[in-house]
Amino acid sequence: MSIFIPFKAYLPNKKYIKEIVSRPYDVLNAKEAKEESKGKINSFYHVIKPEIDFPENTDYYSKEIYQKGKDNFDRLVENKMMIQEKSSNYYVYQLIMNGHKQTGIVGCCAIDDYFNNTIKKHELTRKDKEEDRKNHIRYSRLNYEPVFFAYPKVDDLDSIVNQIKKEETTYDFLTEDNIQHTLWTINDSEIQIQIQKLFKDKVPNIYIADGHHRTAAAALVGKELRDKAGGYATDGSHYNYFMAVLFPDNQLNIIDYNRVVSDLNGIKPSSLLERLSEKFKITKIKESYKPKELHHIGMYLHKKWYKLVIKEGLYDPQDPVDVLDVTILSKQILDPILDIRDLRSNTRIDFVGGIRGIKELEKRVDSGEMKVAFALYPVSMQQIMDISDNNMIMPPKVTWFEPKLRSGLTVYSLS
Repeated sequence: MSIFIPFKAYLPNKKYIKEIVSRPYDVLNAKEAKEESKGKINSFYHVIKPEIDFPENTDYYSKEIYQKGKDNFDRLVENKMMIQEKSSNYYVYQLIMNGHKQTGIVGCCAIDDYFNNTIKKHELTRKDKEEDRKNHIRYSRLNYEPVFFAYPKVDDLDSIVNQIKKEETTYDFLTEDNIQHTLWTINDSEIQIQIQKLFKDKVPNIYIADGHHRTAAAALVGKELRDKAGGYATDGSHYNYFMAVLFPDNQLNIIDYNRVVSDLNGIKPSSLLERLSEKFKITKIKESYKPKELHHIGMYLHKKWYKLVIKEGLYDPQDPVDVLDVTILSKQILDPILDIRDLRSNTRIDFVGGIRGIKELEKRVDSGEMKVAFALYPVSMQQIMDISDNNMIMPPKVTWFEPKLRSGLTVYSLS
């Protein structure tokens, strides 16, 4: 049983929609956000990444940063750039990127579904990043950005969504990265009741796709506020919920998440290839190589591409985590050969989202910054769900979902 309710959203003034909305906080750093928001005083980057309003030597985790984010949001409200709805609604949110279309429903999930594992996780969170997101909520009493969830496809929900999409849009705009964003409002109370009941009766679990830190922060701060107020899980208070966009699992697009390593751990390239040949069938490739199937790994070394195919018997096909290519890479190459064991803390490894393309891997190695790059085949939504259902944890930096949600399109108040 999944709890999913409508809410009174803050929405951008339609006249300024493209000026306000931004990419999510975690897809770019402060320097990039400052550059992207140059001359855009109403950009939502000033809310979700308020450090861009401070000198570079500022402590980005100081209380002044979080207060500034809240002040910037309040200014948008005062100037009628962000306006709160008078009634509680759901919203249908469609994104189209390079011909791929996905359509989700925006609403609020229950924090207790996070704690009782109705909302399934597949990644560990870092305490520093989690605390950062918690502070944004503590200072603002707002969910600035929705988390990105998936649920097993339900035909009746698809039918409702397709019917709503025939109605007048609330927003329909193209962003500079050529992604079409369309929002419809569901304010019909009977349809809202249907949606809520369908999630309760036909969606036993919801899966975190993108936003483990935001989800943890929202749930934990919600519980803090509830405990402080002496409230209950069933008292209907806003702190019992957090904002999310829920997509049917069959519509999501996961792309590759690749690795680059700064040195070869004192091993010569020829010796590396020799050691790899014990575990992999190696084929030299003349052009850039992007794996086309599971257990095929691309390696870029000394301006040459190689296809690595893991030999049989070196992984457990029945183990949802052991079968992943990221696990194979770690167990057979990164750990025993390159001496990289902790992917979360080791500074010799970096991660490159597939949205940047294979050429980005070549660029980082050819520049001398990195010595070797590994291109991986993307995981599937079914693999993520299998791992989550077995209460297992994926290695870090495995999933990269595209297209990304736009921040500032809907905001949820805990007050």
